[in-house]
Amino acid sequence: MFSGPNRTVLVAGASGVIGRRLCRLLVEDGWRVFGTTRSQEKAETLAAMGVAPLVIDVFDAAKLKAALVDAKPAIVAHMLTDLPPALEPAAMAAARVRNAHIRDIGTRNLIAAALAAGAQRMVAQSVCFAYAPGPTPYPEDRALNAGSIPGSDGVIARGVIALERQVLGAPLTGVVLRFGRFYGPETGLDAPPAGGNQCAARAASEMPLTAFLSRLLFLSRKAEASSGMSSGRSRREGSGTGTTFRR
Repeated sequence: MFSGPNRTVLVAGASGVIGRRLCRLLVEDGWRVFGTTRSQEKAETLAAMGVAPLVIDVFDAAKLKAALVDAKPAIVAHMLTDLPPALEPAAMAAARVRNAHIRDIGTRNLIAAALAAGAQRMVAQSVCFAYAPGPTPYPEDRALNAGSIPGSDGVIARGVIALERQVLGAPLTGVVLRFGRFYGPETGLDAPPAGGNQCAARAASEMPLTAFLSRLLFLSRKAEASSGMSSGRSRREGSGTGTTFRR
C-alpha cells in the first residue's frame, strides 16, 4: 500500500461501517493507525482495536488541522459519511443532503489538514452509482450525473463530484475509490440483490464488505511491490466493486 518509512495512517470516519473494518485490517497489517470519530463511546471501541482515537468533527477545521499536524500521518484515508444505521430508508432523504455536505466541505477541511500535516497520499471513498444514464456496464470514464437523479435530485452526484475533484486536484497523491454496494452486517443488505450492480468498469456484483477491504489491501501491497508509488502520474485501476482513480 505504501513503501515509505512513515507507516502512520489516519482514517477519517474510523467509527463508520467501512472505517472500523479498515482500521482493524490496517492494525493487523502493522500500521500505526489514528482514527477520527465524533463519539466518545465509539472512541473507546476504536481504542480497544488498537487505534489511537481522535474525537473531532470534520467541520471544525482548526481542531482537525491541529489533530492531523500532531498525528503526522503519511496517508489519510477519507472514509467520512453521514448515513443512518443500515441505510434506514425513512432517513435517507435527509442523509443524502448531509452526506453531500460532508463530501464537499468535509473533504475541503480534511485536505487542508492533511497538507498542513505533510501527508503524502489521500485515499478517498466515493461511489460508482452516480453515473449519467447510458448503456451498461458503465466504463470508468463515464460522466457523473450532475443533473437530476430520480429520488435524490442530483444530490449524490454533486457531492461525489465535489469530493473527487478536490482529492484528485490536491497537491498530494490522490486516490479515489468508487465503491459499489456491499452486503453483510450493518450494510442494510444481508445478501446480494438479484442482478448485481452494473456501475463498475466490469459489471462486478456486490461483495461482502470485509472481503472487499481485505482484497483491496492485498492488491495495494502487490501493486507497490511491482511498480512503486508512481507519484505524480494519473492512473485508473479496477478495484473489484468499483473504480480506482489515482493522480
